[in-house]
Amino acid sequence: MARVTAEDCIDKVPNRFDLVLLAAQRARQLAAGAPLTIERDNDKNPVVALREIAAETVSLVDLERYLIEGLQKHVMGDEPEEEYMDLLSEEQSFAGVSQKQLEIQELEIDGEEDSIEEELDITIEEVEEEEGE
Repeated sequence: MARVTAEDCIDKVPNRFDLVLLAAQRARQLAAGAPLTIERDNDKNPVVALREIAAETVSLVDLERYLIEGLQKHVMGDEPEEEYMDLLSEEQSFAGVSQKQLEIQELEIDGEEDSIEEELDITIEEVEEEEGE
């Protein structure tokens, strides 16, 4: 019975390997509790998945997308660096560190101790006065 179902699916998915991957993904979804789109007729999940593909009651594009997402180990987010910088600045402001102090520390680390005050147009004493207020 499954052989006839697989032969019916070849029209929809010409590559047998892709058919196996998509049917397995759909069978996993059914096992996880996804709603059926056809009658079960006392069949197991892989056969139901093949019948759904043959009847075109499930979207092959969605199945492929879910399959790829399930196999990905690392999903790239949109501009994670900005999120990281926002969190870092929030942590620093929470800790009471001013932005001027951070800029001074960065310049000192870079080995530009002589040009710190010139580049920032501020002295360390002025920073300390700002914090004291």
